[in-house]
Amino acid sequence: MLKKRIALGLATALVLTSAVGCSGGNSTNTASNEGTATEAPATEEAPVTEETVAKEGLKVAMVTDVGGVNDESFNQSAWEGLQKAEQDLGIKATYVESKQDADYQTNLETMIDGDNDLIWGIGYKMGDALLETSKQYPDQKFAIIDYSYGDQTPENIVGVLFHQEQCSFLVGYIAGKTTKTNKVGFVGGMKGTLIEQFEAGYLAGVHYANPEVEVKVQYAESFSDAAKGKAIATKMYNDGADIVYHAAGNVGAGVIEIAKETNKWAIGVDRDQNYLAPDNVLTSAMKLVGSGTYNITKELQDGVWNGGTTVNYGVAEGGVGIAPTSDKHVDATILEEVEAIKAKIISKEITVPLTVEEFEASK
Repeated sequence: MLKKRIALGLATALVLTSAVGCSGGNSTNTASNEGTATEAPATEEAPVTEETVAKEGLKVAMVTDVGGVNDESFNQSAWEGLQKAEQDLGIKATYVESKQDADYQTNLETMIDGDNDLIWGIGYKMGDALLETSKQYPDQKFAIIDYSYGDQTPENIVGVLFHQEQCSFLVGYIAGKTTKTNKVGFVGGMKGTLIEQFEAGYLAGVHYANPEVEVKVQYAESFSDAAKGKAIATKMYNDGADIVYHAAGNVGAGVIEIAKETNKWAIGVDRDQNYLAPDNVLTSAMKLVGSGTYNITKELQDGVWNGGTTVNYGVAEGGVGIAPTSDKHVDATILEEVEAIKAKIISKEITVPLTVEEFEASK
């Protein structure tokens, strides 16, 4: 289970301790509030054994993408999974925030210097940097959310994918059944394969519910610009949409904000976002990123490492679905229909498209 310890040339241990949610440059944090980063006095390292790790718990680190750990979305969900692992399993969890793409490799190497047993990269944008780093440190274990290297996955990496198109289909169905104007919207973050899966699933779900509904689509080309999300959703509402779904990280905070201000519906993503606007978040497409970070971490704690593979979470695995608060605003009959649709997805009676092109061809 143990990785080969990398010689650092210094007999010091870096203790990373600052409050969750710290901002600024490349900030490194743990779940505690003990103070700022300090160096322990130089001491001779004790030998590390399987018994030692089992007793003390793993050291697990997480590198966010540019959305940051408080993005109300998948970075935050990933961190919550590690916080749960810290509580349940006794691991020591740490994170560092990336402010720009250029930070990824530096932040990964910072966490390697922290002598972590497992390092998480959060988001597909980190794929290249994590692969390059894994080659330089073949004895270090890594895992990455929303990325797969397929048959070329190195033995020191586990990829974790989610069927976001499936949960998007479910909330699309709810939107198609709930809309009063027959116009709904979709706000994407940055264009790419991953976010297109959210879009395609949503389009298919709306169409399955009501082929007459028009879906307005626009991308923000950002995962962090909440003001841009607010501006896009404002135009969609002004053009007649009464429900807007976002798959855009912190951009979605702006979507939800304007929904609240104009008393329209928003659909959240990744986490149950109803708490952001309890009267205006209709439902949320749950992509349980935290379950991925928790499960892989727990497996490693138990001595299991499935390096060189990709784990997939969909409706069948309980990895995606709709928010538990959906029953606050969604008609009970519609929720019953959603359960029936989930069963059809599991049985493959319904195959949700992965691309807009596939959706158009299936209409």
